[in-house]
Amino acid sequence: MATFLLEVGTEELPVDFIDLAIAQWETIVRQSLAEHFLTSESIETYATPRRLALLVSGLPDKQSDREEEIKGPPKDVAFQNGKPTKAAAGFARKQGVNIEDLQLRETPKGEFVFVQKHIRARATPEILTECIPNWIQNTEGKRMMRWGDGDLKFSRPIRWLVALWDSTVLPVQLENGSETIVAKRSSYGHPVLHPDPIELHSAGEYVQKMRAAGVEVSLQRRRQSIETQVKVAAQQVGGEADLGENLLAEVTNLVEYPTAVVGQFDREFLELPPEIITTVMVTHQRYFPVKSTQNENTLLPYFITVSNGDPKKSDIIAAGNERVIRARLADGQFFYETDLRHSLENYAEQLKSVTFQEKLGDLQQKVDRMQTIADRIANQLSLSTDQRDLIHRAIWLCKADLVSQVVYEFPELQGIMGEKYARASGETEEVAKAIFEHYLPRSAGDDLPQTITGQVTGLSDRLDTLVSIFGLGMLPTGSSDPFALRRAATGIINVVWHANLSVDLYQLLRSAVNDFTENHADAAATTAEELFSQLQSFFNGRLRSLLVDEQGIDYDLVNAVLGEEDPEYSQRALEDIRDLHERASFLQKIRNNGTLAQIYETVNRSSRLAKQGELDRDTLDPKAAIDTHCFEKNSESAFYEALIEMLPKTEAAREQKNYQQLVDAIAEIIPIVSNFFDGEDSVLVMAEDDQIRRNRLNLLGLLRNHARVLADFGAIVKD
Repeated sequence: MATFLLEVGTEELPVDFIDLAIAQWETIVRQSLAEHFLTSESIETYATPRRLALLVSGLPDKQSDREEEIKGPPKDVAFQNGKPTKAAAGFARKQGVNIEDLQLRETPKGEFVFVQKHIRARATPEILTECIPNWIQNTEGKRMMRWGDGDLKFSRPIRWLVALWDSTVLPVQLENGSETIVAKRSSYGHPVLHPDPIELHSAGEYVQKMRAAGVEVSLQRRRQSIETQVKVAAQQVGGEADLGENLLAEVTNLVEYPTAVVGQFDREFLELPPEIITTVMVTHQRYFPVKSTQNENTLLPYFITVSNGDPKKSDIIAAGNERVIRARLADGQFFYETDLRHSLENYAEQLKSVTFQEKLGDLQQKVDRMQTIADRIANQLSLSTDQRDLIHRAIWLCKADLVSQVVYEFPELQGIMGEKYARASGETEEVAKAIFEHYLPRSAGDDLPQTITGQVTGLSDRLDTLVSIFGLGMLPTGSSDPFALRRAATGIINVVWHANLSVDLYQLLRSAVNDFTENHADAAATTAEELFSQLQSFFNGRLRSLLVDEQGIDYDLVNAVLGEEDPEYSQRALEDIRDLHERASFLQKIRNNGTLAQIYETVNRSSRLAKQGELDRDTLDPKAAIDTHCFEKNSESAFYEALIEMLPKTEAAREQKNYQQLVDAIAEIIPIVSNFFDGEDSVLVMAEDDQIRRNRLNLLGLLRNHARVLADFGAIVKD
């Protein structure tokens, strides 16, 4: 068994490319080895800002010999009048066998020509030499580039290549125009601590030799080292490091030899809002803030940076970082103090000077549209006059901080600074909080707005954005969503679910679409009906994704409540997405406890047959659909009487959204319907007499309609 090493040395790689590339390599290499009938004991991946590498251990020297059966053309194509055709000769030639070696074999689709080939084993180094260029060239990323005069693409220019089979260099080459990158046994260590080339005598010594040259190639060990060093450094200054997950992952991909360095800044800057300080540190400088051990909301005048330089020069590195952050914090202090000279209302009056979108006008126009949508939401929720006034005030001010100097410099602080400036301007606590909350949730797993003012403000903002951008024909694609429309729709759904808001999204979208097409007729990319259809489909897609992927509800149960090409169910879903969530969750519950299986077969059978009838799917009352004079057997009368008794239970269940009551009622009628189908008193549903057949189909249609109060059982797949 042998060990194989591949290292691709590059110029500094983008942080987000490193994890993406390593994940791709793990998949590509495993698949490639399997396709070539090779196995390995382990595949380990490594990466730093200047290299991607993998170490494959336990590879065999060669493949195993194997027999392979290859299917050729049909008999009547390969042979005519008992003689081989050109097709047979071509197939034999392609497979490297004589025509006499071809065999005829019967298959479900008739007789075909086959050839049994003995495949001789190929040497593993030979296979790897062929595969390596493809692995590299098939690595994908967001910002791939070319360099020199060649067509080779990678995230950054490739500067060296190592390909070792134990101690042997594989003859791998990457052609890039006039440049040829040839695999060698030479790698490079840390650019400061060990700038000279490193000779690798064998693949197995890679990790240790790189470590000795000042490069920790293991992402996991590098991350662990950073986390430990930063924690210790914070403790040394009497604090606790704020180890944000995203920052920790980013810093891990920025260094090859991490050293935690403590810096400090003037205490006067602690008078700034802590969000300004941490934004400067984390987002702009990639520093770890230090918090008080007594109060996690209190910052200490220290920061910790992770250096990639010489640890002996840590004092010089700290001094340089202190100069940088002092300047950045001084800027923040100036902007903040300047902003406080004016009220938030003063900034709101400047929104006319800020363009929201070229064809949609300025931010003041967006705020006006939000007010209209918010009024409709308030009507649906029956909010009081005082609540409406708070919402109007919050919407009027919610975008005002976008013209402040702090948010202009630090866009990440929109909403956060708006809340602070609102308090400083004397606004009510409810309004101030809503200004921040209307941006929530900002990402998956984020907090959700807690106040009705923040909830309605956020819903109106997202609904306006969705309708307006869709109206311009700027729909998100698989790889592009510049206006974060998926996140906006997901945010609306999660806010409604979390706050249990009784809002009718169907009607809100209808009204907003009509407003858009009337007020932006010149910019509208389509008709009102088509625009609404696009939005309805988009929301149903987000609902489906959330229910399946996040709520863990089986896909067929989600189809049963959302409907598949069922306009009635699609409309019902948007009219009350709380009820949609409740019905989907309830279906999953009764599937898990076995109740669904007890009623599924009979209800599904009834639903399938009912499709052949003409009963309206809204009809529940047997007296309006059944002619009792057409009954021929007692099972029909029993079915009818059971539906009469079931009607008030279903109506109560629908009114109270008590779906357990509905399922209990269905379970009670199942034996009666089973007797109707298969008992001693069973009937032929598709009777020759038109009236009798219609009557029996209507009985089944009524059961289907009762069940549809919960779900479309025809969409449910049997367990």
